[in-house]
Amino acid sequence: MERAPLAQDTSLEIEARQIDAWRRMTVEEKATLVTSMTQAVLDMALAGLATRYPGASDYELWLRRAILLHGRDLAARAYPDIDRLGLLDE
Repeated sequence: MERAPLAQDTSLEIEARQIDAWRRMTVEEKATLVTSMTQAVLDMALAGLATRYPGASDYELWLRRAILLHGRDLAARAYPDIDRLGLLDE
């Protein structure tokens, strides 16, 4: 019985090669890959917020990303400036 692919745009043959490559990676290589992908996601989130709020300062964008990543309540407790700047009112 054939399993469903991990991604709809990748053939099972190519996917098998990718999985084999992941299995051959060292722990350090996997950690580096995950770290770089995580940073890319954080950068893309920040870029999206900068597009949505073009007049926002870098600090405001950083706070908005905290809201996006951690939720309004936790972000506001961790970063009181979020409430002070009225970022939760939007």
